[in-house]
Amino acid sequence: MKKILHLLFFASIVTAPLTSQANIVMPNIFGDNMVIQQLQKNTVWGKADSGEKVNVSIAGQSHITQADSSGNWRVSLNPIETGSRYQLSVSGKNQLTFNNVAVGEVWVCAGQSNMGWRVGGSNHSELEIASANYRDIRLITVPRVGVNKPQFNFDANWQTVSADTVAEFSATCYFFGRRLHKILDVPVGLINSTWGGSPIEAFISRDALSHNKSFMPMLAEWDRKAAEFTPQKFSKALKDFAQWEADGQPGQRQFKPDNVLTGKKRPANIFNGVINPIVGYGMKGVIWCQGESNLGRGYQYRSLFPLLINSWRESWGQGDFPFYWVQLADFNDEVQSPSAGSSWAELREAQTLALELPNTGQAIVIDLGEAKDIHPRNKQEAANRLVRHPLLKDYGYQMAANSPMYDSFKIIDNKVQVTFKDVSSKLYSFDTNTVLGFYIAGKDQRFVNAQAKIIGKNKIEVFAKSVSHPVAVRYGWENNPVVNLYDKIGLPVTPFRTDTWPLLSQKQQ
Repeated sequence: MKKILHLLFFASIVTAPLTSQANIVMPNIFGDNMVIQQLQKNTVWGKADSGEKVNVSIAGQSHITQADSSGNWRVSLNPIETGSRYQLSVSGKNQLTFNNVAVGEVWVCAGQSNMGWRVGGSNHSELEIASANYRDIRLITVPRVGVNKPQFNFDANWQTVSADTVAEFSATCYFFGRRLHKILDVPVGLINSTWGGSPIEAFISRDALSHNKSFMPMLAEWDRKAAEFTPQKFSKALKDFAQWEADGQPGQRQFKPDNVLTGKKRPANIFNGVINPIVGYGMKGVIWCQGESNLGRGYQYRSLFPLLINSWRESWGQGDFPFYWVQLADFNDEVQSPSAGSSWAELREAQTLALELPNTGQAIVIDLGEAKDIHPRNKQEAANRLVRHPLLKDYGYQMAANSPMYDSFKIIDNKVQVTFKDVSSKLYSFDTNTVLGFYIAGKDQRFVNAQAKIIGKNKIEVFAKSVSHPVAVRYGWENNPVVNLYDKIGLPVTPFRTDTWPLLSQKQQ
């Protein structure tokens, strides 16, 4: 699979119709105001006439190459000194000149609507917009184009941060990048590649998905839908939805129909149209926020999420670049007693398991959600927790990044002692002396509310009078649990379970 993924980007360049070209053509990820990743070599690519010589120059270095038989060319730039106002020149039969080019840190921000959620819809948006004046933070948003073949280009351009440009940009991405810019004091480039309401498989290439047999039924089902799709059926579905809205939305909730061929849910569609045009562009890493559209498939997400991370790393060819994500926030009505199960908890667990991959990190936001809105407005705090990971792991700042995580447990009589790792300061219960959010169960697998007591820097004692022989403990195991356990520095404890009992999503597969 590795060889196929390395070739995917370069093979995709020929997907657009090839005609005799008088001019060099480059994708819009290269342009005025772009940011080039510092301290590494960076690939520049484009199209020209077959056999045409292309000269790429910047900062005193010049690279000459020749377009291949399909018109594709690429060069590798040597590392460039960090700074602003460079000029990138690409010449052949014509010349392209890109001005106000910066060299600094580049991050890709991807996922669904909670990553795409705009600055203008976040907390204190008036203040954020009014104070947005950073000429060395550069933004580009890749348009939402869903297609079944990898694309070469997209219709967007880099912009500098101002009150006019920031309002519609990804809030988490911008707040993350702003922290980096102010702390590192270097230019920062942010690439927004998001699409609300999209499942993770839409962000993964068809080649990567097809190498896992367990995903073949999913691909086959979508192939069937594509084969049966007609514009007439889609038009009727849209009319039926419009009528349902006109009638006052009676009965069961409905969602606007997606075009099967070009929609956001078809496997690989977003990868082809939104991700592939930037694959190979030099960057530091990726931040990710997605999962709501895979609820009910938490067990499958255990395979899909690592596949996305690994396949993107292989496609980019930059090794195991940093990949950090925001875990699902809390949502729906608060639950204070054990329910029959939680699809949100199962998806969160799948996200946590991906920490087994190298150069990964997770921001816990189990306390930032809003019961009646799936889009929490406090994106500043989510970004603050997320940016700790690169500051510690990539830039050498000595600070905590990981939320406390379950490490081990010991049963002593009718009580369970739970030990946590990654406790920087000490455990404490926010707002009240009572520790909230723990359940306990015996061998009957019936969980009940548990009492919990902090007994050390990184230990909790859990018990319930009705469970004399406990065997398992869970914490925060609901869609919207009532929890208040933190590291004293302000990072919430990661939801967890000590048992390995079958999950709802596991039983459904």
